[in-house]
Amino acid sequence: MNTLNQSPIPRYIQLATMFRRKIETGQWKHGEQIPTVDTLAAETGVARATLRQALGILEQEQMIERLRAKGTFVRWQPKDQLWLTMETNFAGLLRARDGATIEILDDQPNEMPASFPHAIGEPATGYRRLRRRHSREGEAFLLAEVFVDERLRSRISEDDIRTKTALKLVADVPGIEITDARQTLTIGGADIETAKLLELPLNSPVAFVQRTAVDRDGFVVLLADGIYRGDLVRLDMKLR
Repeated sequence: MNTLNQSPIPRYIQLATMFRRKIETGQWKHGEQIPTVDTLAAETGVARATLRQALGILEQEQMIERLRAKGTFVRWQPKDQLWLTMETNFAGLLRARDGATIEILDDQPNEMPASFPHAIGEPATGYRRLRRRHSREGEAFLLAEVFVDERLRSRISEDDIRTKTALKLVADVPGIEITDARQTLTIGGADIETAKLLELPLNSPVAFVQRTAVDRDGFVVLLADGIYRGDLVRLDMKLR
């Protein structure tokens, strides 16, 4: 499997990710026996020891179960999906997720973003940086780093910080009019910190979402970087 050779990610982690995906998509179904190590070695061209490492990860995650003298079987069962529709319009981005709770992980004054992803607006002189973790039914689905114009600090309550979406934090401030807003979505894999905070296996698929909002004076009053669990996000778009 050439793609395994080309990536800097260790092969056993790549294989674990690939096998996990087979289980989650139903290619390897609950209760069924998966191919033997010898079969997988022939299919992937990877050493048996590396395959055993990959399968060991899935066994630790309780996705598979090895039964002596019988083989390895799929233990994982699909859960009811807590689908989170990724909004593609301004009004949708203002709506909070039903049943969602927000935990504040960090709150720092007067910091500047490392970069501004969208070529709109002028930077403010300083930003309040918030790190927040969003959960629903006890399951974390979003990590967000939010930069809010420091000048708005006194006009945003602590209750707002714990209940409102990033864009709504600034859109609800009296006298603030958002005249331009952009959103960019890319797909990637969970690093060690993200995997830990979202309770995901390392390198699981995640969606990176960057949002920028500019007020009528031309200043970037909000910049938000969000990391969503890839298994919970769905992007629906109407085509015509």
